[in-house]
Amino acid sequence: MAGERERLDTPLDRRGSILRSFRSSDGDSMGRVSESIARFLGTPSFIIWLTMFCIVWILWNTLGPELMRFDSASNGFTALTLMLSLQASYAAPLILLAQNRQTDRDRVAAEQDRQRTERNLADTEFLAREMAALRLALQDVATRDYLRGELRDLLEEVREEIRTEVREEIRTEVRADIRAALRGEEPAEPEAPREPDPRRKKKRKPRPTAAPVVAPVEPATDAADAPAPDPAP
Repeated sequence: MAGERERLDTPLDRRGSILRSFRSSDGDSMGRVSESIARFLGTPSFIIWLTMFCIVWILWNTLGPELMRFDSASNGFTALTLMLSLQASYAAPLILLAQNRQTDRDRVAAEQDRQRTERNLADTEFLAREMAALRLALQDVATRDYLRGELRDLLEEVREEIRTEVREEIRTEVRADIRAALRGEEPAEPEAPREPDPRRKKKRKPRPTAAPVVAPVEPATDAADAPAPDPAP
């Protein structure tokens, strides 16, 4: 039955609803009232008002008309003592209620601070892990100094290769010159590389070839038949 009453789709029992509503709202309201009273009891104004009340009470019952006195001094101001005892008996529970309420607030605040601290710690650990991951990732990224160092090393390797090739060519030429000198031949001068003629790259049109001209062949004559030359004068 209690489980059915707690469900939202089940109507609440109307019996004792006024007492239940008073009990549900009484805790917070009593807490606020007790805090306000305890806060007032701890102020100098309360001490001043209580002192003035006691002085007026004593003066009235001492110097006032006898018929209007309600607390005789011969009995030691019994009514005043009862009033102060009643005030003290109510003040103590109200102060305790205020302290309990303040304790609850402190406990809630401490729990919130603990949760906030845990969240901050989790965020800090997450950021630390992310920074470590970024640091590891940046180790594989080519930075400007790394590129400069790689290019410098590559340039040195290219220069060394060029120097080696030049040295080999010079040694080959010197050996050839020495061999030629030993054989008594003039050392062959290295031919300079010829630049390609851009005009030769153009294709020339073939010219039409003419038929060959054949000269007429005269018949050969014998020396006997040939006329004698004229005698010289």
